[in-house]
Amino acid sequence: MKNLKDFDVAGKRILVRCDFNVPCDASGAILDDTKISEALPTLQYLLTQKAKIIIITHLGDGSQSLDSVKARLFELLGQSVDVLENIRSHQEEIENNLEFAKKLANMGDIYINEAFDVCHRAHASVVGIPQFLPHGAGFALQKEVEVLSGIMQKPARPMVAIIGGAKAKTKALFVQPFCAFADVVIINGLIKQELIDKKIPLEYPEKVFGPKENLGGLDLTPEDINRIVEKIKPAKTIFWNGPFGKFEDEEYKKGTLAIAKAIIESGAFSVVGGGETIEFLKKEGMLDKFSHVSTAGGALMEFLSGQELPGLVALDS
Repeated sequence: MKNLKDFDVAGKRILVRCDFNVPCDASGAILDDTKISEALPTLQYLLTQKAKIIIITHLGDGSQSLDSVKARLFELLGQSVDVLENIRSHQEEIENNLEFAKKLANMGDIYINEAFDVCHRAHASVVGIPQFLPHGAGFALQKEVEVLSGIMQKPARPMVAIIGGAKAKTKALFVQPFCAFADVVIINGLIKQELIDKKIPLEYPEKVFGPKENLGGLDLTPEDINRIVEKIKPAKTIFWNGPFGKFEDEEYKKGTLAIAKAIIESGAFSVVGGGETIEFLKKEGMLDKFSHVSTAGGALMEFLSGQELPGLVALDS
């Protein structure tokens, strides 16, 4: 996979697929600009090289205006760059219509993907455009692939994966693939209940560790907190995605907070991902204590479970 520095971008038109799907309030004001900030090194590099930047991104379901995104970009970059309209307002994007992809490609000379979070989508701006232009990865996407590949292929051991969150039906399917590279896979009660109810087979059941009781509880019990913390302490590499309880309520955040503190105190190389987990760590002032923070959701979990991401395949072709 080529990266941004493999190209002579001076004076060229660079199509940059970003993931600026940021949370906004009812008025459209941005609540968290982390995803925009992640792309800044790539965009700033292109500006220093006198390239013409054309940003492609989506926001929400495609019906939202990108005016707030453009305004925040101007604040962060100190100058304006071209941003196309919300790409998901076009059905051709979702259908990966090649004529549509070709029209987009005609706007640029080089395509750079800086949106790891949409690489599991076979959309026109993700897999279609690379068929018509020289293409490569932006700095953030490249780092994401390197870090995630590292914890899968050559982690310092013991390697502990921690999977929580509310999407138990989806998350339960990731437990077995994570067992392939992790020494311990810690799951929350909802995921454990899903494994039991659906009788999902596990090749390495001895690696899977979850709460003993109260599987649908709003928080971990003190006993389960102690048991999970003991599993985290010796880890040298840790991946964490998903809270362990109704963390939004102060009364029920004890388990999630204990996990966060245990990861930090372990001194392990730590990778954290998922919107809710990042939201919690930001609120607690802990986010900068983790080695690598991924804003990706579905793409992150699919990559670590060994699935091919169409967007990455397109960059390799």
